[in-house]
Amino acid sequence: MLTSSEITVIGIIAILLGLIFFTRLRIDIIALLVLLMVALAQLVPPSDALSGFSSSVVITIIGLLVMTRALQQTGVMQWIARQLQSYGSGSEAKLIALVMSAGAAVSLFMNNVAAGAVLLPAVLQVSRDSGVSASKLMIPLAFGVTVGGMATYFTTANILMSEVLIAQGIAGLGMLDFVPVGGMIVAAGLLYMLLFGRQLLPDRASLTQSFHQIDLRDTYELAEQMWQVRVTPGSRLANQTVQESDINAELGLTVAAVWRGRETITIPKSNQMIYPADELLIVGREDRLEQLLAWGNELIESDKHAVQGVLPIEPIEIMIAPRSTAIGKTLSQMKLNRDAGLLAMALWRDGQSFHTDVRKMPLQVGDAILVVGKSSDIQNLSNNSNFILPAGEYSAQAIESRKAPFAVGITVMVLALAVLQILHLPIAMLAGAAAMVLTRCLRMEEFYAAVDWRTIFLVAGMLPLSLALTETGLADRVGAFLEMSLMNASPLLLFAVIALLTMLVVQVIGGQVTPLLVGPIAINAALQMGIDPRAMAVAVAMACSLAFITPISHPVNILMMGPGGYKFSDFSKVGIGMTIVTLLTMLLGFSLLWGV
Repeated sequence: MLTSSEITVIGIIAILLGLIFFTRLRIDIIALLVLLMVALAQLVPPSDALSGFSSSVVITIIGLLVMTRALQQTGVMQWIARQLQSYGSGSEAKLIALVMSAGAAVSLFMNNVAAGAVLLPAVLQVSRDSGVSASKLMIPLAFGVTVGGMATYFTTANILMSEVLIAQGIAGLGMLDFVPVGGMIVAAGLLYMLLFGRQLLPDRASLTQSFHQIDLRDTYELAEQMWQVRVTPGSRLANQTVQESDINAELGLTVAAVWRGRETITIPKSNQMIYPADELLIVGREDRLEQLLAWGNELIESDKHAVQGVLPIEPIEIMIAPRSTAIGKTLSQMKLNRDAGLLAMALWRDGQSFHTDVRKMPLQVGDAILVVGKSSDIQNLSNNSNFILPAGEYSAQAIESRKAPFAVGITVMVLALAVLQILHLPIAMLAGAAAMVLTRCLRMEEFYAAVDWRTIFLVAGMLPLSLALTETGLADRVGAFLEMSLMNASPLLLFAVIALLTMLVVQVIGGQVTPLLVGPIAINAALQMGIDPRAMAVAVAMACSLAFITPISHPVNILMMGPGGYKFSDFSKVGIGMTIVTLLTMLLGFSLLWGV
């Protein structure tokens, strides 16, 4: 019989899943609600319920994020990206190997999502220079970053599993615990991609064609969505500002330009007046255009491609970066036009372009926005970490390249202290973060900006639930059930079952929550079957990175969707084989290197 405490934990997990699936609440808010439910139900002592905010895993993640930002701010990561560009020539197979290897190498010492974001513009540049479609390179980049994350401690799931071990009185994981098996997985994944996966990669034009200006209009199908309209004296638009006319708020259409006699008004702001006889360049769907004409306006009949040709300024694309504060907000809320002087004309998401109601769509990681604006305004936007801009055309200002040797030296020192176990890893990471500020590789305000507080609150909020799984005995109960079910089976079968279970859960709730739910159960099952619990912790951590089958299973995959021009199914075609190869290599590694 389940105890009341165990039933309560199951109920909280059910509420957690319900909030994730059926509400629009942010995951960090959901995590805080979980913390409150665990505390109010007295499943753990109050001090334990709040212990997540001071846990070693939170300190380690903060240090990692700050050091990653310093490496970017001093130009170290940009230098690595430039090396990738300089060697980015040759056959498709060579480029795939180069891109995947670079992704795996960079993710060894920095957060996976940050690694993908840093390398993305460089890989797009390589695509443009080599003539190899970006759709042939983006999935290898995503998968390279992911498998590289399996070979290092510096992945959120790996750090979390170490914390789960410590919470149960077992020695945590170190830097070298992931390298042997992870290295085997990186090699196997690279071979799979070169021998088999490469044949399954789609060959299609991406939204960027590596940010080719000449392709943008065709890629976004602007010719089919642009219209030239004349305002009549009786029009509802006449003598109104763009905002007062409700042309965007009500119809979802964008005014890209205004012609008034010989005057051309580009990037019209919301307070731009519209007068009778003005000619407007409109972007949006034809059914919304019909509504606009019903307001008393006239369509100027002309060739659609000719209309597209009158766009006064060449458009460029900007992408929503990981951990951007723009995520979940609309373009109207971002005030991109008023504050940055840029006009958003279209949005690309999941292989499809949108031209209508663009300013009303909540933004997601990996979204690309087609904008027009002055070069100076676009250059200013390059300083904004919320967006990723084209490589080589607009570079971020305030890169402190003179400080790069300090940033590299501090990073190497921290890694050495951690590998040699001279300092406890969280202390080493925090010391490294502080050193980045003291050497002026990073300003203090940049220190705070570097921390992804959503991740911090997510981890701190979910840790008490992980503790409750153990404290109430529910993890023991589920572990005993697994032991009975696999009584005469090989330990490798338990590893396979746990890995598959973890992989399935990751597809649903992501890799930052899964280890805190699956981890305690897996470790208890290992203890009851006499298996090394640290090996099981490594297995769960690595299985949290088995996120190859769908684009939504990992933020890095989502980031690659737009630049690669991918459909949802493209990841499945390549990812199923990658998952099988990774899982089999993982099991082989644990058999050979951990004695399972």
